[in-house]
Amino acid sequence: MSKHSQQEEQLTGTQEGPAAQDGALSAVSEDTTNAPAGEDVSKIGRAYHKKRACRIIVDSTSDFNLDVLQALGVDLIPFRYVGPDGEHVDDLWKTRSSHDFYDFMRNNPEVRFTTEAVTPGAYYEYFEDAAKEGTPTLYMCLSEGLSSSINSARQAKEMIADKYPDFELYILDNCCDSAAGELLAVEVVRQASLGLTAEELYAWAQDARYFIHGYFTLDSLHWLALGGRIPAAAAQVGGKLDVKPELSYDTTGALTLRGVCRGRKKALRAIIQDFRDDYAHDPSLALAIVSTDAEKDADWLEAQVRKEKGCEDVAIIRSSVSPILGSHVGPGMVALVFWGTDRREKLSLTDRIAHRVRNNK
Repeated sequence: MSKHSQQEEQLTGTQEGPAAQDGALSAVSEDTTNAPAGEDVSKIGRAYHKKRACRIIVDSTSDFNLDVLQALGVDLIPFRYVGPDGEHVDDLWKTRSSHDFYDFMRNNPEVRFTTEAVTPGAYYEYFEDAAKEGTPTLYMCLSEGLSSSINSARQAKEMIADKYPDFELYILDNCCDSAAGELLAVEVVRQASLGLTAEELYAWAQDARYFIHGYFTLDSLHWLALGGRIPAAAAQVGGKLDVKPELSYDTTGALTLRGVCRGRKKALRAIIQDFRDDYAHDPSLALAIVSTDAEKDADWLEAQVRKEKGCEDVAIIRSSVSPILGSHVGPGMVALVFWGTDRREKLSLTDRIAHRVRNNK
């Protein structure tokens, strides 16, 4: 195994198979933003971590809480990012606290962090480990709407098929971002524990991914402009007018603007209103609240959710957004993620046709 593979294998969270033996994720992060209430984690552990007949691989862009990742017993592929001090592995805040990372961004607003797509060769190493084991495998990847990494995964799958023609490998585009991928993984693992095969899980997740909603707001538009995602002039005007956007993602996982609000509180209230409008009202399904070092606002969102009827005891997973996504939105972002209505139902007629064309390819 290559040095690159050995370093990244230590970041896996599976409790079954060869990548589990070093127990690298057995320790809980000292970063309190990555630690939900113990009871919420225990609910997920009891319900979801059972023996299953398939292997599930996720990546670090789903902003997993470490306790949840360990409870699920899945493999983790870490993405990489580059800062002024060189390249780093996204290790879910094990070696660096989220506060330190985002505080550095606050104090150095002109420093740009960049992210790197995973190469086909790197994916090949992860997939070959599963292929040698022979267990049917599902990989849940960051949305193509945000990253080209899934294309590398597909190339690696073709290479694996040449060498291991009988190996079952399914590549799923999550079509939802950040902790939405975590919520999807939680339920995929539960379905696997109930007996679904890798092929059945892939089919189940292809539909289920459209029922997860995520709404978030930013403290500043500066970092979107720094990365070239919006014009610099728009960010400057937004800052002067105290404009706070409410954002979400479309059915490809690409970011979308829901609206703009004058002031932070109005943006947070807009998130809660969208939660009321779209929530599935199923207390058996966990919610997630994530932020880029904006814990007071995350606490406020949780308190408001708890006031909603039927949500008093729902499991809420708290974690910090990874540097992979956080480097593009900057400090002060906060998001609420939950299961709800079918997002495809809100598409326009022409968008529905385009969606059908893409799915039939």
